[in-house]
Amino acid sequence: MLFYLLDLLRSWFDGSWLYGFPFSLLDQVEFRALFAAMGAFVFVVVAGKPVIAALRRAKIGDIGTTDAGALQEFATSKKNTPTMGGVLICGSILLWSLLLADLREQIVVLGVLVLVWLTILGGVDDWLKLTIARREGGRQGLMAWEKLVFQLGLGLLVGFFGYRMGVGVPLDGATQPDPSMWHVLNLPFQRTFEPGTGFAETGLIFLPMAAYVVIAMLLLPGMSNAVNLTDGMDGLAGGIAAAVSFGLMLLALVAGDEGLAQYFLVPYVPPADELGVIAGAMAGACLGFLWWNCNPAQVFMGDTGSLALGGLIAYIAIMIRQEAVMVLMCGVFVLEMVSVIMQVGYYKMTGGRRIFRMAPYHHHLQMGGWPESRIVGRLWIVSILLTIVAVASLKVR
Repeated sequence: MLFYLLDLLRSWFDGSWLYGFPFSLLDQVEFRALFAAMGAFVFVVVAGKPVIAALRRAKIGDIGTTDAGALQEFATSKKNTPTMGGVLICGSILLWSLLLADLREQIVVLGVLVLVWLTILGGVDDWLKLTIARREGGRQGLMAWEKLVFQLGLGLLVGFFGYRMGVGVPLDGATQPDPSMWHVLNLPFQRTFEPGTGFAETGLIFLPMAAYVVIAMLLLPGMSNAVNLTDGMDGLAGGIAAAVSFGLMLLALVAGDEGLAQYFLVPYVPPADELGVIAGAMAGACLGFLWWNCNPAQVFMGDTGSLALGGLIAYIAIMIRQEAVMVLMCGVFVLEMVSVIMQVGYYKMTGGRRIFRMAPYHHHLQMGGWPESRIVGRLWIVSILLTIVAVASLKVR
């Protein structure tokens, strides 16, 4: 919004000292991305106390029960801690994305849609679960298939419109029939540019719409649910999401700059740098949330935050054509989801035997005697290292 207003007033600013600091900084997308991170952090820290108080008054708190008897004491210690704190994270991301991203770009508008869609979905699920104590016979949240229907529907929209946005956006000088970087299947160690010669005209795979849509429908619900499964300890999901978001911010800024994209030999997606603003806001909001969510947590993000964070991470990765790198950065999220799939599948196949002491994986460690703070701290370290390796891998091509 502020960038749009600057453009409207640009002719008036021309030749005026007013265009200098600070207005000229808005022309630099890198500044807007970093400023969004800082602004989102400050907003969550400042707004946290009144929002937590409001959630307490609304009696939206953890009910302190679990299906796993071995973890009942752990669950009881969390009882009545306000949940739906995801409204802080998502509200801050939305605010700073609207303020600092270029809303004329469809890629930004679609990102905002992903954020709002999944925030509402998670909010409805949290509200149904956490207010059940006030209603006899109330629902224990949305059914798994109900959430999946809305997640898959969103994936379908993202896949269709994301693909359509890339139609007719060829790379200058390319000779491929449809050389849009929007549609490249970006494989690990593959070059989409050749050093000194420009666009790599051979060896690239351009996805048809059907394949692009399928990828979106797999990744968006998958990552959304992976973050949701990870959100089981104070600060765990928020800290990992902050690290991943900073990595995505860097990747988006590279993908949206032709010179940097050629230097790092990755797909060039012209407006993708604007997604760096959204990723920056997400990183700052997650860090700000840790102010209130670190052990002992004063608030939980709930499905309101976790579903939206996972979906937004996947969306940005799809748009900048860095799905494989995103999966590497999200290694802990993926591990948590895979551990649940393996546990459930093996349990059913063997009639009650288990691979892990308990799933998701962080509970396996907890049942092994690890304290919560150690689990969270070490999984944060692993995620930061994975993000560093993923970003560094851009040059290994």
